[in-house]
Amino acid sequence: MSSASHGATPYYFVPAPSRHPFMAAVGLFFVIMGAGQWVNGVGWGAYSLAFGLVFWLVVLYQWFSQAVGESEGGLYGHKIDMSFRWSMSWFIFSEVMFFGAFFTALWWARAHSVPALGSLENALLWPDFKAVWPSMAAGVTASPAGIIEPFTTVGPFWLPTINTALLLTSGVTLTIAHHALREGHRVRTVNFMWATVLLGVIFLGVQGYEYAHLYNDLNLKLNSGVYGSTFYMLTGFHGFHVFVGMLMLLFVTLRLRKGHFTAERHFGFEGAAWYWHFVDVVWLGLYILVYWL
Repeated sequence: MSSASHGATPYYFVPAPSRHPFMAAVGLFFVIMGAGQWVNGVGWGAYSLAFGLVFWLVVLYQWFSQAVGESEGGLYGHKIDMSFRWSMSWFIFSEVMFFGAFFTALWWARAHSVPALGSLENALLWPDFKAVWPSMAAGVTASPAGIIEPFTTVGPFWLPTINTALLLTSGVTLTIAHHALREGHRVRTVNFMWATVLLGVIFLGVQGYEYAHLYNDLNLKLNSGVYGSTFYMLTGFHGFHVFVGMLMLLFVTLRLRKGHFTAERHFGFEGAAWYWHFVDVVWLGLYILVYWL
């Protein structure tokens, strides 16, 4: 957050009681209730889900606008800045654990579950099972009973490699924008931030095209055995994080255009940058472990 000084900055800012947490919880209640009813075939569930999402987003807009106003009003001092840094650090740590669980599931399936199913102990139950990774057809690792349709696995060329180049380039443009902000070059900062946002949008477009190709041409689906489920869980959740990070960078860019942030105090920018670099690192691990190995 920036630190525009309008009067004395309090040692530690304590906000007044706010309705925003309660209202956000109300919106999420309708989201969860609607989603639960919708997947069970209840018609009004979709309307509840849509209402809850809109309600929740309006509350977040009001909540964040209030926080931005407090920041630009000079109410956030050093202690608040430190609390933001610790909060963002713990949030990213939770994201590391989140993706760590999925990477561990992939490793466990490849190194333990599949070999165990193909061991002598299970030979009587599944005599035709072949414990190889990745599975290429029904009856291999997908399903000895033949209930999984044959599919083709995914390699690193060319769409995943293009997306890797896009994300790495976006990390460079974001770093250039950060240095430009610290040096007081706002126009250069905004230009490189727009380039970063654009690269994120292109990444999502390429991934969407890749998903359509995998589903229609390679018959790779979420239910294509453990290979399909781990592939889509890892790449899908990463794509969602790219989308969230892109939105964060977009809002930071819009605030930069309005004159927010200074060369000395700009944690709103830094927090979004931390998140984006984390997303880059996760993709590198994904690119190697999912597409190459």
